[in-house]
Amino acid sequence: MKRFFPFLILLILPVVVFAQQNTDIFSKLQEIAIIEQKVMMPMRDGVRLATDIYRPKGDVRVPIIFSRTPYNFNTWGDGQFRSRSLEAALDAVQRGYAYVVQNERGKFFSEGEWDILGTPLSDGYDAFSWLSSQPWSNGKIGLIGCSSTAEWQMAVASMEHPALAAMVAQGYGAGVGRVAGYYEQGNWYRGGAQQMLFTAWLYGTQTDKYRPMFPKDIPQEDLVRVQRFYDLAPEMPPVDWSQALRHLPVKGIIKNVNGSVGIYDKMIVRKPNDPAWYQGGLYHDSMPLNVPSFWFVSWYDVSTSPNLALFNHVRKQARSKDIADNQYLVIAPTLHCSFKRATANTIVGERSMGDARLNYDELTWKWFDLQMKGSTNDFRQTTPRVQYFTMGSNQWQASETWPPANAVMTDFFLTSEGKANTRNGNGKLVSRVPSANKPDTFNYDPANPVPSYGGNVCCTGNAVTGGSFDQAEMELRDDILVYTSEPLTEGIEVSGFIEATLYVSSDVKDTDVTLKLIDVTPDGKAYNLDETIQRLRYREGYDKEVFMESGKVYQVKLTPLSTSNYFAKGHRIRIEISGSNFPRFERNLNTGGNNYDEKEGVIAHTSIHHSKKYPSVLRLPVIRK
Repeated sequence: MKRFFPFLILLILPVVVFAQQNTDIFSKLQEIAIIEQKVMMPMRDGVRLATDIYRPKGDVRVPIIFSRTPYNFNTWGDGQFRSRSLEAALDAVQRGYAYVVQNERGKFFSEGEWDILGTPLSDGYDAFSWLSSQPWSNGKIGLIGCSSTAEWQMAVASMEHPALAAMVAQGYGAGVGRVAGYYEQGNWYRGGAQQMLFTAWLYGTQTDKYRPMFPKDIPQEDLVRVQRFYDLAPEMPPVDWSQALRHLPVKGIIKNVNGSVGIYDKMIVRKPNDPAWYQGGLYHDSMPLNVPSFWFVSWYDVSTSPNLALFNHVRKQARSKDIADNQYLVIAPTLHCSFKRATANTIVGERSMGDARLNYDELTWKWFDLQMKGSTNDFRQTTPRVQYFTMGSNQWQASETWPPANAVMTDFFLTSEGKANTRNGNGKLVSRVPSANKPDTFNYDPANPVPSYGGNVCCTGNAVTGGSFDQAEMELRDDILVYTSEPLTEGIEVSGFIEATLYVSSDVKDTDVTLKLIDVTPDGKAYNLDETIQRLRYREGYDKEVFMESGKVYQVKLTPLSTSNYFAKGHRIRIEISGSNFPRFERNLNTGGNNYDEKEGVIAHTSIHHSKKYPSVLRLPVIRK
């Protein structure tokens, strides 16, 4: 037994550290705050949501910082989210705000049945009404959160509650349904292909239909007491997602790992334009959004492009110039919700971004003070409309718009001698349309997909590690077409939305086309910047399926990518094209069937055409330096 003792200490140590941190922070809060835990806030249908409230002592009316979440914020226990919640409460109270954190319907102590984004929308509206009517409230509510604590904000904001004064939404893409041509439906899709992050995420998040629950009439004082030793948090057995996501059919993945029975079973069968996407908690561009908002986006997040498109949409559709001018944006070179992890030498994957730090706390609190306290601070004078980090040059830059106004869309045409397979092939990116059509063909086998390596990801467990990694070895696969520019004679900045139009033929009814943008250094390292995919049955729109005829050439416009990257002199611009990027995206089995309920696939032989008749092109927003 002695030989295992040090290992047991390592297992126990994080629990002890987090628990001690929570106890210390809670003690500080007790000194300065009135604390009300497990307040069961009533919704209009009688369901009650568990809520913790921390507010300054004394007879004062204060603005409220409100965070709603599906995650466990129980004070008594270990875990990073619990610690961060208490830290946020302490920070808010010290600055003269009340801090309120609430579990979504059906999570932990909250009653009712859980659905993603905490629907119905009326729960958010009812919470605003209850909070703003409290005698200690000044009537103004601000929202803050990253990922699941941000993604519910937009749709609820569309209900236009008068108390909602400001939002700080970070990594909020899974709350964006349809905007400006993006039909991701909350990151469930990209280009009509399922993003597999939700399979792994829902395994640990969705509420089982047989979850335990306390009786509805239990007094608040007893809830406060029993939360010390019962917090209703399930302990999910660990899963090797690098293997589990390979299971077919896709709809049986969670069942195959003995996961909970929940909403995944309903969601996996939805198509991109299913009416159910428009009845839940997603924000769509047909809905109003007129709230002063501070948006935070990451280059290596799963939803960068639709996030940026939403920022532009809100500025454009705002009912007044004042609302349009109260939209601000930060784009950091980090992974999902990792803004504050930037250091003097920020490494994202394998690539150094240099000093990517930004004073997020100062920016956020100045923003809240301006919107909720009426403070005459210097936020507007010192904060650019858009602050974006340019990789490669590794510097923060400022712009009044996104993309920057001086970005010029520049065409790079695909060409080859008919053999662009691998980085050793003859695929090129050139400034003029090639005359002859010498198509490149790759074979996509669902049983041997191109593995995801780095990228713009979230929440896939051990299946994919996000960030920028050298793709050179991957590019030796024969099922990857590689197109590369000549070494640049001068450095150029690429900042904005990246468009690609490909001319594609295949011998199957349906397949996928993937594209990855790469920065190639003089020594041959190939760093990924962003990636996209298009399911070809949806090439004409997401409201219909149009299958292909064998050998016929089709124009395919891929879902736009986004980045800000400086390609230095001597670097080369590169794209990879293939039929899979797995398990970042589900595999297309190429049959033309539902895909989610199929076990067997067929090999697709797919060609990319490039000529005057078929001008396959990459369009980059170029800023000359």
